[in-house]
Amino acid sequence: MFDIYNVLDLISIFLALLVVLPVHEFAHAIVAVKCGDNTPKENGRCTFNPLAHFDVLGLICFIFARFGWAKPVPVNPWNFKKYKLGSFLVAGAGVVANYILAFIAYPLFLLCAFYVPEFGYFTTVLYLTLFYIFSLSLSFFVFNLLPFYPLDGFRIIDSFSKKQSKIYLFLRNYGYYILLGLFILGIIADAINFPQLDVLNIAINFVVNIISVPITAFWGLIF
Repeated sequence: MFDIYNVLDLISIFLALLVVLPVHEFAHAIVAVKCGDNTPKENGRCTFNPLAHFDVLGLICFIFARFGWAKPVPVNPWNFKKYKLGSFLVAGAGVVANYILAFIAYPLFLLCAFYVPEFGYFTTVLYLTLFYIFSLSLSFFVFNLLPFYPLDGFRIIDSFSKKQSKIYLFLRNYGYYILLGLFILGIIADAINFPQLDVLNIAINFVVNIISVPITAFWGLIF
């Protein structure tokens, strides 16, 4: 049965992703350039234009599973002025940008909830979009810090790893397959209506609830 609020929810998620994903990828790109590598600029990634950053499958996963990925920013770390430091800063830039975005989005969400007058569906979409900018930014923050290749968490490890340790090689060689397995497990959990099986979503939501506390507590002192 058609439900207008499900449609509004999907529209709001999509609008939120027009902000969340470009901010993350732009942060990677601009920090890489500042560290001495112009590869992102040459590939048109130093922009907030969503079309430059969207990965179709990752976007679909984000809309329906609440976590996903964008098109990786091409980077040549050998161009960095300091290889290890540059690699670390670029790897961490995206998640830091997402946390800052969540910090900014939350008070806007509260302002909308408390003070924006009701204008039908427009108000609903605005309210939901601001909420999803906040929540999806935190989800993207947590998801990207997982230590599996090719996520940012692995790249942070990679920036200082000796590249030959057993743990590093395991994460490098099997990280992608672990992520794929976790995604498939989530799909199965949804298909059989057994959410306890969706361990990735459970873990991400658990950590999101923790890292959201400083943001909500800070703005709670004002609103």
